[in-house]
Amino acid sequence: MLGLGGGMVYVPVMKWLGFDLKTVAIPLGLLLNGLNTGLAMIPYHKAKLIDYKGALPFALSAIIGAPIGAYVVQFLPVRVILILFIIAVLAAATKVFISTKAPDEDNLIEFKKRLIYGGFSGLLIGFIGGMLGIGGGFLAAPILMTMGYGAKRAAATTAYVVTFSSASGFLGHVAEGHFDLTTTAVLVVAVLLGSQLGARFTVKKAKPKTIKTIYAIILYLIAVKLTLGLFGVRFK
Repeated sequence: MLGLGGGMVYVPVMKWLGFDLKTVAIPLGLLLNGLNTGLAMIPYHKAKLIDYKGALPFALSAIIGAPIGAYVVQFLPVRVILILFIIAVLAAATKVFISTKAPDEDNLIEFKKRLIYGGFSGLLIGFIGGMLGIGGGFLAAPILMTMGYGAKRAAATTAYVVTFSSASGFLGHVAEGHFDLTTTAVLVVAVLLGSQLGARFTVKKAKPKTIKTIYAIILYLIAVKLTLGLFGVRFK
């Protein structure tokens, strides 16, 4: 619904289910993220909401940054990764809340500036997304909005960028030997259904402010649970 891919939820849920964070949760988070946003692009494309040309440098540079992040994560302690993930989730939740006031109309900056800003931003977004398994949508969307994209076009174009950065990051993890075939097959089916329902709902019936508020609350709750977990607090 928001073009963010869902990695903010996939990764912590898989960790809580007992999967290894580095070798299963993060790689699968990237795969499901990319699959989700890739499928969501279908209705966005039909609605002509994706700026393919303007966001191309964004997508290409994210493709470069993602496998670098996927490589770096193996050298970081799990606790550090979780702290970075909590920061990312809090930033994403805050961004979603702020975006409830974003206009739906486009007021794009100059095309050349969009190419330059997008190219530099994509490297950072790809790196962080590949490292944490979240695709980088939480950063891409607000950057696109500052470049003048309306709320729906920003969500659609974010899906375009995140699809490529997630795929690139996942392949980086596969190259390091991080892959679980059985778990992947089960979760892919769920994402196939959810992505289409979410994107179609956004295009046709969504009330963006309500949806974003609910999603932001969910992200804040995830951040709280992850933080309590770092201090040894467990829920039964």
